[in-house]
Amino acid sequence: MSHELDALYQDIILDHAKRRLNAGLREPFDAEVHHVNPTCGDEITLRLQLDGDVVRDISYDNQGCSISTASASVMSELLVGKTVAEAAPVHDAFLEMMRGKGQVEPDEDVLEDAVAFAGAAKLTARVKCALLSWMAYQDALARAQEDSHA
Repeated sequence: MSHELDALYQDIILDHAKRRLNAGLREPFDAEVHHVNPTCGDEITLRLQLDGDVVRDISYDNQGCSISTASASVMSELLVGKTVAEAAPVHDAFLEMMRGKGQVEPDEDVLEDAVAFAGAAKLTARVKCALLSWMAYQDALARAQEDSHA
Protein backbone atom coordinates (compact mmCIF):
# COMPACT_ATOMS: atom_id res chain seq x y z
CA MET A 1 0.00 0.00 0.00
CA SER A 2 1.40 3.40 -0.93
CA HIS A 3 2.18 5.96 1.75
CA GLU A 4 -0.43 8.36 0.30
CA LEU A 5 -3.14 5.70 0.35
CA ASP A 6 -2.17 4.67 3.87
CA ALA A 7 -2.46 8.31 5.00
CA LEU A 8 -5.87 8.65 3.31
CA TYR A 9 -7.13 5.52 5.06
CA GLN A 10 -5.81 6.81 8.38
CA ASP A 11 -7.67 10.10 7.77
CA ILE A 12 -10.92 8.21 7.08
CA ILE A 13 -10.58 6.25 10.32
CA LEU A 14 -9.78 9.37 12.37
CA ASP A 15 -12.66 11.30 10.77
CA HIS A 16 -15.17 8.56 11.57
CA ALA A 17 -13.79 8.17 15.09
CA LYS A 18 -14.47 11.89 15.67
CA ARG A 19 -17.80 12.23 13.84
CA ARG A 20 -19.27 8.92 15.09
CA LEU A 21 -22.16 8.66 12.64
CA ASN A 22 -25.31 7.13 14.16
CA ALA A 23 -23.81 7.15 17.68
CA GLY A 24 -26.25 7.37 20.55
CA LEU A 25 -28.85 4.71 21.29
CA ARG A 26 -32.21 5.44 19.64
CA GLU A 27 -35.70 4.04 19.74
CA PRO A 28 -37.56 2.25 18.33
CA PHE A 29 -35.43 -0.84 17.82
CA ASP A 30 -36.05 -4.52 17.14
CA ALA A 31 -32.92 -5.91 18.78
CA GLU A 32 -30.24 -4.71 21.19
CA VAL A 33 -26.96 -6.50 21.81
CA HIS A 34 -23.90 -5.80 23.92
CA HIS A 35 -20.50 -7.08 22.79
CA VAL A 36 -17.12 -6.82 24.48
CA ASN A 37 -13.68 -7.41 23.04
CA PRO A 38 -12.00 -9.26 25.91
CA THR A 39 -8.57 -8.66 24.41
CA CYS A 40 -8.63 -4.89 24.90
CA GLY A 41 -11.87 -4.07 26.72
CA ASP A 42 -13.63 -2.27 23.85
CA GLU A 43 -17.43 -2.43 24.26
CA ILE A 44 -20.45 -1.70 22.11
CA THR A 45 -24.18 -1.71 22.70
CA LEU A 46 -25.87 -1.78 19.33
CA ARG A 47 -29.53 -1.37 18.42
CA LEU A 48 -30.99 -2.45 15.12
CA GLN A 49 -34.33 -1.49 13.63
CA LEU A 50 -35.70 -3.30 10.61
CA ASP A 51 -38.59 -2.20 8.44
CA GLY A 52 -39.55 -5.43 6.74
CA ASP A 53 -36.27 -6.46 5.15
CA VAL A 54 -34.73 -2.97 5.19
CA VAL A 55 -32.12 -1.93 7.76
CA ARG A 56 -33.99 1.17 8.94
CA ASP A 57 -31.62 2.19 11.72
CA ILE A 58 -28.42 1.18 13.47
CA SER A 59 -27.55 3.11 16.61
CA TYR A 60 -24.83 2.37 19.10
CA ASP A 61 -23.01 3.44 22.21
CA ASN A 62 -19.41 2.34 22.43
CA GLN A 63 -16.25 2.76 24.41
CA GLY A 64 -12.98 1.86 22.82
CA CYS A 65 -10.15 2.75 20.53
CA SER A 66 -10.44 4.84 17.39
CA ILE A 67 -10.50 1.72 15.21
CA SER A 68 -13.52 0.18 16.94
CA THR A 69 -15.30 3.55 17.09
CA ALA A 70 -14.61 4.37 13.45
CA SER A 71 -15.62 0.88 12.37
CA ALA A 72 -19.03 1.25 14.02
CA SER A 73 -19.51 4.61 12.33
CA VAL A 74 -18.53 3.31 8.88
CA MET A 75 -20.61 0.16 9.26
CA SER A 76 -23.74 2.06 10.23
CA GLU A 77 -23.29 4.50 7.35
CA LEU A 78 -22.84 1.66 4.86
CA LEU A 79 -25.69 -0.58 6.01
CA VAL A 80 -28.54 1.76 6.99
CA GLY A 81 -31.04 2.00 4.15
CA LYS A 82 -30.00 -1.25 2.49
CA THR A 83 -32.10 -4.36 2.45
CA VAL A 84 -30.75 -7.23 4.52
CA ALA A 85 -29.83 -8.94 1.23
CA GLU A 86 -27.95 -5.84 0.01
CA ALA A 87 -26.13 -5.47 3.34
CA ALA A 88 -25.00 -9.12 3.42
CA PRO A 89 -22.27 -8.87 0.72
CA VAL A 90 -20.89 -5.70 2.37
CA HIS A 91 -20.78 -7.47 5.74
CA ASP A 92 -19.22 -10.59 4.21
CA ALA A 93 -16.59 -8.59 2.30
CA PHE A 94 -15.58 -6.73 5.46
CA LEU A 95 -15.24 -9.96 7.43
CA GLU A 96 -13.21 -11.54 4.61
CA MET A 97 -10.91 -8.51 4.42
CA MET A 98 -10.36 -8.36 8.19
CA ARG A 99 -9.77 -12.09 8.55
CA GLY A 100 -7.42 -12.16 5.53
CA LYS A 101 -4.40 -10.87 7.48
CA GLY A 102 -3.74 -8.22 4.84
CA GLN A 103 -3.72 -10.76 2.00
CA VAL A 104 -7.25 -10.01 0.72
CA GLU A 105 -7.56 -7.24 -1.87
CA PRO A 106 -10.62 -5.25 -0.74
CA ASP A 107 -13.31 -4.29 -3.25
CA GLU A 108 -13.74 -0.53 -2.86
CA ASP A 109 -17.00 -0.62 -4.85
CA VAL A 110 -18.51 -2.90 -2.18
CA LEU A 111 -16.75 -1.63 0.95
CA GLU A 112 -16.49 2.10 0.19
CA ASP A 113 -14.92 3.81 3.27
CA ALA A 114 -14.56 0.43 5.01
CA VAL A 115 -11.50 -0.27 2.82
CA ALA A 116 -9.70 2.06 5.21
CA PHE A 117 -9.48 -0.85 7.65
CA ALA A 118 -7.38 -2.95 5.24
CA GLY A 119 -4.25 -1.88 7.10
CA ALA A 120 -5.74 -2.93 10.43
CA ALA A 121 -6.26 -6.43 8.99
CA LYS A 122 -2.48 -6.85 9.07
CA LEU A 123 -2.40 -6.09 12.80
CA THR A 124 -3.73 -9.13 14.64
CA ALA A 125 -4.43 -7.11 17.79
CA ARG A 126 -6.61 -4.65 15.83
CA VAL A 127 -8.74 -7.13 13.86
CA LYS A 128 -11.09 -7.75 16.79
CA CYS A 129 -11.38 -3.99 17.34
CA ALA A 130 -12.52 -3.44 13.76
CA LEU A 131 -14.84 -6.47 13.81
CA LEU A 132 -16.59 -5.68 17.11
CA SER A 133 -19.46 -3.61 15.68
CA TRP A 134 -19.84 -5.84 12.63
CA MET A 135 -20.24 -8.92 14.82
CA ALA A 136 -22.71 -7.02 17.02
CA TYR A 137 -24.72 -6.13 13.88
CA GLN A 138 -24.73 -9.80 12.82
CA ASP A 139 -25.96 -10.83 16.28
CA ALA A 140 -28.64 -8.09 16.38
CA LEU A 141 -29.83 -9.02 12.89
CA ALA A 142 -30.20 -12.68 13.87
CA ARG A 143 -32.17 -11.70 16.98
CA ALA A 144 -34.41 -9.24 15.11
CA GLN A 145 -35.17 -11.81 12.40
CA GLU A 146 -35.77 -14.52 15.01
CA ASP A 147 -38.21 -12.29 16.88
CA SER A 148 -40.08 -11.31 13.70
CA HIS A 149 -40.58 -14.99 12.82
CA ALA A 150 -41.66 -16.03 16.32
